[in-house]
Amino acid sequence: MAGHSKWANIKHRKGRQDAKRGKIFSVLIRELTVASKLGGPEPDDNPRLRTAVDKALSANMNKDTIERAIQRGAGGLEGENLEEVSFEGYGPGGIAIMVESMTDNNNRTVAEVRHAFTKSGGNLGTNGSVSYLFEKKGLINASSGQDTDEIMEISIEAGAEDIEINEDDSVNIISSPEDFEAIKVSLKENGIEISDSEISLVPETTIQADLETSLKVYKLLEMLEDLDDTQSVTSNIEFAEGMIDELD
Repeated sequence: MAGHSKWANIKHRKGRQDAKRGKIFSVLIRELTVASKLGGPEPDDNPRLRTAVDKALSANMNKDTIERAIQRGAGGLEGENLEEVSFEGYGPGGIAIMVESMTDNNNRTVAEVRHAFTKSGGNLGTNGSVSYLFEKKGLINASSGQDTDEIMEISIEAGAEDIEINEDDSVNIISSPEDFEAIKVSLKENGIEISDSEISLVPETTIQADLETSLKVYKLLEMLEDLDDTQSVTSNIEFAEGMIDELD
């Protein structure tokens, strides 16, 4: 099915993130805190918090740490006052980039994001300059070693928009944000193991970049993701073949 370029982008981003365990924990704790603050501390009544808890457990975060983050968001513990902010810009080659952050100091975060863009030959744009090129989607990965036909049937009946079977027989499922939870519940009720899930920005279309541009954009994405306040970074680049070999 369609969606390969979207998933290639997401999986490449996630591969970079997963290599930085300390950063991942920081991202997850902030998401737990904000989700609890906005929707309440009960995962059963707060879909965003439920997803955040699932991701934290999948990353082997201990339950005490998860609970402290939830209590902090609900006002039960003192902590930083975080707000969600998004940034839009263009990288080398006109590649569109979205940065989602959580910060307790917006001026600092803006300055750091702008510096990363400028240093890498890109530029920070205004609100709306590139966001129209992206859309929110539910992204679910069902682990390999399971009945792919059953996964596809369950997912489609629950409202999946697109499905991709990977080389290792794991299954990527794309949905609207509204159908995301229903698909997860249906899969779990049928004994399907989910290795990862999130609601994330994905590009509506991608731009094929040459090797030189790919390397420049990769370095910019790395720089943006390394910022303390960054939660996620998404672009519409389709990296050139052989880029990973150049990085190695």
